[in-house]
This record gives sequence, C-alpha cells and structure tokens, in this order.
Amino acid sequence: MRTRFLIPFVTITSATLFLTGCGSGGTDTTPVAAKPAKVPTTDVVSAVRKDDSAAKLLPAGTTSLTVAVSVGGTPPGTTYLDDGKTLTGQDVDFTQAVARVLGIKLKVEQASFEAILPALDSGKYDFGASNFGVTDERRKTIDFVTYVNDGQGFATRKGSKLTKVTDLTQLCGLNVATGAGTTFEATLEENKHVCTDAGKKAYKVQTYAESSAIWSSLQQGRSDIVMSTINGLRYAVAHQEGLKFLNEYHRLDVGFAFKKGTDLAPAFQAAVNKLLSDGTYGRILKKWGTTGSAIEKSRISPPELKN
Repeated sequence: MRTRFLIPFVTITSATLFLTGCGSGGTDTTPVAAKPAKVPTTDVVSAVRKDDSAAKLLPAGTTSLTVAVSVGGTPPGTTYLDDGKTLTGQDVDFTQAVARVLGIKLKVEQASFEAILPALDSGKYDFGASNFGVTDERRKTIDFVTYVNDGQGFATRKGSKLTKVTDLTQLCGLNVATGAGTTFEATLEENKHVCTDAGKKAYKVQTYAESSAIWSSLQQGRSDIVMSTINGLRYAVAHQEGLKFLNEYHRLDVGFAFKKGTDLAPAFQAAVNKLLSDGTYGRILKKWGTTGSAIEKSRISPPELKN
C-alpha cells in the first residue's frame, strides 16, 4: 500500500517534516548482527527561507508538487524514525530544503524504487527523490537535477577473503546481493558475460526490494557480497558488526528525477545552488556523514561520470 502525505514546507520543521537502498564459497558465512544506531535528527532545514529568484523560475501557478520516495533503506537513505511514521534521510532533507527555497508544498507518495522512474512519464509524480544515479541510459527518458555525488561500491563480511573489487571477474561464482531496479542491478546484469568469456562460472545476481533484506542475505550467508551506494555501504558497515567496506567501484552524480523535457529543472537547479551558497547544503551532508559526496554546483542531466 502506498501512503500519502500533504506537507506544507513553509511551516514544518526538519524534525517533523517527513514525520517520519548459501554463500558460494570464498567467504566466511558466520552470521553477523546489526547493532542499534541512533538516526540523526538535527534540524538543518527549518531555517531555510524562500528565494524569490529561484521561485520565479517555476512554471506559472506552481504551488504544490507530488514527489515519490522509496522507503525501507538505512540512513543516509530514506527510513523511519523510532515512531514508525516519520520519514527521514539525506534525500528527505534535500527535498524539504529545496521546497522551502521554492516556497511550495509537497504531496509525498511512497513507491518501490524500481517503480518511480517509469511512473514519471505518465505524470503520476512530478519528480522522484531516492538517490537516483545519473546514467547515460537513464538520461534517454529522464531529466535530472544533481545535488550530490555518490555511486557504486562493495561490502562483505569481515571474514571474507574478498578484497578491493576492480574488475567484475573477481565476482565470478559468487552470489551478489543488490537492490531491484538500481544501477547496481543493471551493471551486474549487463556484465555477467565477463565470467563466461573468461571461462569461469557466472556470478548470481540476487535482487531485493528493501535494503534490510539485502543485509540479512549477507549476514545469513546467502550472499557473498553486496553492491550498493557508497554512502549506504559505509553507513551500514559502521553500524553492523562483522562487516567491511571493500571499495568504491564507480562514482555517479545523484539527482532529483523528472519526466524528460520537464520545465521544473531550472528552478530546482537554482534552489540547490542556493543551498550550496547559504551553507544549508554543507549542514545536510555533515548531519548524514556524507561530506565526501559534495558537489560544487548543481547541473541538469550531465553526462554519466566515467571512471
């Protein structure tokens, strides 16, 4: 079931705004357990004020927009506070802050990650905010306004013999857990052939709709390695016993996602740049421990980063 919220950003503070991504060998399959982690609740948004120069870039008459978010991840991704109804996370803070700069209200709808981008073209949502990586393939049908730089990485259990993954042939014969509908799934599926091309057993891609299921799979030994967001992996490793972050694999810009040809992009770009200049941007990243994901300026649908 999808839950709806109507949120007047000009009056709600950050803390209440959203009240509220068997092993096959080569790894230690000893189960590990998560340890409780206090989700940060610092208010980094309520002081943001409307910026008329950014707001005037909105299409005439725009006072409210519908945003789709994917819930069920671990911080800095979108998750719930202890009350079970308050949404929080880095994307939540950026969405709230941009809405305050633009002086608009948001109608928030929850959806599975893989369902959001296809639904933008139908007009079901005005935009999506769920750590969407900017890829050349996605740019064919989606417009983006960038706000952080994150990307793809790997993590596993501490007892694993796996080390830095620089080539996907290192995954041959392994079970790889990742999120459904993500750039990670696409990267893994598109490159499965590298194992058979090398005369090795292909790796198996295990996809899950929720990050908690991904980590359970790894903890219980059903998966050997996890491919996910760099920031999400670092957070998970810091708050779960017996795990280790392996390495960054491919950096990607991350942006708000819109239907191709949207007329909302200039206003959102101006709003992000306003947050960069007034210090709000840095405060959001500091809150979520993601200062390494800072960008210098927001861009509209830039080419995919190559590294």
